[in-house]
Amino acid sequence: MTSDTSPSLASALTAGTVVLDGGMSNQLESAGHDLGDELWSARLLAERPEAVTKAHLAYFRAGADVAITASYQATFEGFARRGIGHDEAARLLALSVGLAREAARRAQGAGIDRPLWVAASVGPYGAMLADGSEYRGRYGLSVDELERFHRPRTEVLAAAAPDVLALETVPDAEEGAALLRAVRGLGVPAWLSYTVDGRHTRAGQPLEEAFALAADVDEVIAVGVNCCAPQDVEPAVEIAARVTGKPVVVYPNSGEVWDAEARAWTGRTRFGTGQVKTWRDAGARLIGGCCRVGPDAITSIRQALGAA
Repeated sequence: MTSDTSPSLASALTAGTVVLDGGMSNQLESAGHDLGDELWSARLLAERPEAVTKAHLAYFRAGADVAITASYQATFEGFARRGIGHDEAARLLALSVGLAREAARRAQGAGIDRPLWVAASVGPYGAMLADGSEYRGRYGLSVDELERFHRPRTEVLAAAAPDVLALETVPDAEEGAALLRAVRGLGVPAWLSYTVDGRHTRAGQPLEEAFALAADVDEVIAVGVNCCAPQDVEPAVEIAARVTGKPVVVYPNSGEVWDAEARAWTGRTRFGTGQVKTWRDAGARLIGGCCRVGPDAITSIRQALGAA
């Protein structure tokens, strides 16, 4: 939890490497919670908020410096389909930040004396659709339409005072442009993180073009990739650092592949903590894991990086 005497996340990135948490969904599932519906982990904001706090706490104890909130799939439209009205949806979005803050308070109360930060997750439009299209992009919407979708919840999340907005798992440079518009003037820094396939976004745009959108945006303190294969990280780090000159954020999946029809992960794990030093040396300053990367892996990342 940051305080008046703690460094901002942006300043911490100039001093060294910051460790992110791992996958929220796999941590909740490992605790016995069923996430098999369209709201995914966001459902527990309403039904089991203490479970979300415990998941964040597990990652702080494992060595994470940053908790990413359970708001990835939390949208006004998604909640409305479940009969949750606008005001209650706004409360749940803000609660996602509060639960991560509570986990930070508990961690520091238990003796963790390093700064802890909260990143408010802003997932892509495709996450609300819950049909796997966050791995494809190209929704058939204009940049203006996507901005109108994202702006209301980024305003609510920003008002809850996270340390940073995590614009994450973005499959399409056009959606990246919309998100960058949506965070302007909110008074909260952001990072922009694409999900990629090789040297391109999932929608097929060259990463040079996608990252360049954020190069001159003052609100953006880091750019990078997440929810991608581990082998796609290193070239993306080099491109992001070269094109933007900003710190780079990386948190790939385990290497398994999401089957949207079966709603299950397939394949084998290819995430190895031996890779993280290579990512750091290439310019990554925020390093963690996404889907299927749990607390043990975060501990190994912290040990591998020798994080203070």
